[in-house]
Amino acid sequence: MGRMRLILIRHGESVGNVDESAFCLIPDHAMDLTDVGVQQAKDAGARLRELLGPQPVDVFVSPYRRTWQTLEHLALGSRIRRVREEPRLREQDWGNLQDLASQQRQKRERNAFGHFFYRLDSGESGADVYDRLTGFLTGLTSPWADDAGEQDRTVLLVTHGLAMRLACMALMGWTVSEFEALSNPVNGDFRVLTRLDTNGSSTGGGLLGLGPAWVLDRPFDTWK
Repeated sequence: MGRMRLILIRHGESVGNVDESAFCLIPDHAMDLTDVGVQQAKDAGARLRELLGPQPVDVFVSPYRRTWQTLEHLALGSRIRRVREEPRLREQDWGNLQDLASQQRQKRERNAFGHFFYRLDSGESGADVYDRLTGFLTGLTSPWADDAGEQDRTVLLVTHGLAMRLACMALMGWTVSEFEALSNPVNGDFRVLTRLDTNGSSTGGGLLGLGPAWVLDRPFDTWK
């Protein structure tokens, strides 16, 4: 087997990123990108096109409107071989239309308690998101049977900040404490994980402790 490259990108800036009160009126999954978010996606697309060159890419995208809009503005064109909507890549569930005061209270409590274990009212904890992501990531290398003999493969995940950190936690074998020390990437930013399998060697310390090690192109920022 050859190299697998996994690119994880956070959606561009959304209405909810600049106005928390929008969550009281608009479902989280229906948030649009702002003009700034559109430009962030376009800028990220230029960097991704340079990174990819002519290589085809398989895309998995969160079902949220802002992630689909981000994918559109990446403008990867004919490089995209296939696209699949993947609900397990969605944002952490905060419940339905949210009360602003409750939302702000929960954010304070979550920061104090820890993003991994704190469960939101009528929503998810980081651990819940981790569980659904690991189910997806475990099968990521074989979502299409006709790719089984492919030597090199690039997969793009268009997702959310917390999901990016948790996916890297699973694949890299980070502890909860290591995860908690990291902050989300900025909107429109991406990370690249590369896995090199040489003669079936098993050296990884990440997901399930199986397979070759993943290498992250650059670290996440830590909390200030």
